[in-house]
Amino acid sequence: MTEDLSYRRKPLTPEQRQARDATRRIEAEKAMRDHEEAQKAFYANKERLRAERLARESAGEKA
Repeated sequence: MTEDLSYRRKPLTPEQRQARDATRRIEAEKAMRDHEEAQKAFYANKERLRAERLARESAGEKA
């Protein structure tokens, strides 16, 4: 019986490891920026809708 070791990964060279880490860092920063932009858009829309609701309620009280 021979053991099949073809599934094992070859160790990365220091240059490959640095490149992988740099790529991961860039992707993580992009993901964080995207998340922050989505959060800002969400809260801006929430505040807009809140202002519209308050304006409707105020107009309803006056009528």
